[in-house]
Amino acid sequence: MKEVYMSLALKEAEKGKLKGEVPVGAVIVKNDKILAKAHNTRNKTKNAINHAEMIAIKKACKKLKDWRLENAEIYVTLEPCPMCAGAIVNSRIAECYFGAYDKTSSTNFLDLIFQDKRLNHKVVYRGGILEEKCSKLLTDFFQQKRKK
Repeated sequence: MKEVYMSLALKEAEKGKLKGEVPVGAVIVKNDKILAKAHNTRNKTKNAINHAEMIAIKKACKKLKDWRLENAEIYVTLEPCPMCAGAIVNSRIAECYFGAYDKTSSTNFLDLIFQDKRLNHKVVYRGGILEEKCSKLLTDFFQQKRKK
């Protein structure tokens, strides 16, 4: 099922790409039911925090009428940044699955944030799900940007 949900996140990323956004998509699932799907909208909204993960978390919370997304899973096409990792922890998401690794960072932020002993919630995570497709989408996007 992880590949199925990551495929849906890839579709969200494609939507963002068509709008000129960095193609990152996210899907939040609980009990095999999709709570939310989103893609980046930073350029459109001119808002730095409108990453796919942040938007999906906001939608899922609204749907459940609760800030706690306990026992939920998030699927993201790119390894979450520190801001999004913090939001994942704070929303009590249980598991985080991502496709492409963020090769621009030499620090493993996910271990630092998801397993921080000061926090009372820990997130299980795993990367590399449909990694090739997720990475290619991002690589192609940035190669096209550089050509312009």
